[in-house]
Amino acid sequence: MLSGLIVVTAIALAGYLAFSKRLAGSLSWKATVTPLASIMGSGFLVSAPLLAGIVGNLALVCMGLLLLLAYMVGGAVRFNIRYFEPIENQGKHPAQRIAVLSRIVLIGAYFISITYYLQLLAAFVLNAIGYQGAAAAANGITIGLLSVICGVGMWRGLDELESLEKYAISLNLGMIGALLVGLAVYNLRLVSGGAWALPPVSSVIDFHDLRVLLGLLIVVQGFETSRYLGDEHPPEQRIATMRNAQLIATVIYLVFIALVTVLFRDGLGADVTAVIGMAKPVAVILPILLSVAAMASQFSAAVADSEGAGGLIEDITRGKLSVRFAYLLILVVTVVLTLQTNVNQIIAYASRAFALYYLCQCLVAFVVAWGNRGLRRRSLHLINFGFLAMICLLVFALGVPSG
Repeated sequence: MLSGLIVVTAIALAGYLAFSKRLAGSLSWKATVTPLASIMGSGFLVSAPLLAGIVGNLALVCMGLLLLLAYMVGGAVRFNIRYFEPIENQGKHPAQRIAVLSRIVLIGAYFISITYYLQLLAAFVLNAIGYQGAAAAANGITIGLLSVICGVGMWRGLDELESLEKYAISLNLGMIGALLVGLAVYNLRLVSGGAWALPPVSSVIDFHDLRVLLGLLIVVQGFETSRYLGDEHPPEQRIATMRNAQLIATVIYLVFIALVTVLFRDGLGADVTAVIGMAKPVAVILPILLSVAAMASQFSAAVADSEGAGGLIEDITRGKLSVRFAYLLILVVTVVLTLQTNVNQIIAYASRAFALYYLCQCLVAFVVAWGNRGLRRRSLHLINFGFLAMICLLVFALGVPSG
């Protein structure tokens, strides 16, 4: 019965998102779904097991703090859309050098995130076929996928693969909706039967746990994509839709963690695919649907970041390095990263890389606010951006892998 409800919910929601003419014609929805899909694809399925292994029953509180940090950093990015973009290419502004540095950092962050997405995809593939713990197999899948994506990019560009993104995003959001419905029904059954209780897992946080938690910033990353949609959407629309995307993602994450906490158990921390096993008591069909959605969303995210990195490389080199060679560079760097890291390490590295990018964005916002004497609540902005820059620096300096 519950499996049927989950399948119907997934198909109905994914189908509506993929084929709705109303949504297809809405510029606001397109500007919202791009950062939303990026946030949800960055680490939704890995967030629960990783938080369970690090902070136990404090997962909801810690996820809330990560989301609050992400929303505040998003505020700095939104500030830059409104106040820095209009002067970004006009004369010499002190913030311009930091902005250029941030784009270079973003390229590095993209290299790491592409590797992360495909290492995670490989982990879900191996979990689905029951073949776990083989680093060579995971590396082989990751490198094979990297070769396909970058090879297609060098050959004829990624437009055709990008065309599949809408369906991958719809599938992922549909599965997330179905998962939340299944977890809600499961929790209600436990409550009605008098069996609901917090699991007996460790909830003690030491300094190492705090460092691991800082290394999970990647799970709420992705909102910054609105900063680079200027060719398709005006500034005020990007500001509003980025805020909406972060608020929607916040609600989804908090509801998910609140509902899944009852399934926590010891030993989940280092297994990024543990959510598949956690879902088995809820409904027999759920692990299959989640595995399919995870693979599709990670592949789509890797394609999107590959295209983003290729475009940035061509732009920063002012066309001296063509997109074809940019994809070759992406392939070489990501293969090296794949061979030198595992999925838990790459999560922390990705978090630190994006924290460095966010640090640059906060510094840009700080410099712009400092030079704008007529800015309302200028002192409050300066304090806020300075504080966020220090937090991002801490994430960059202290974030470590979970296992």
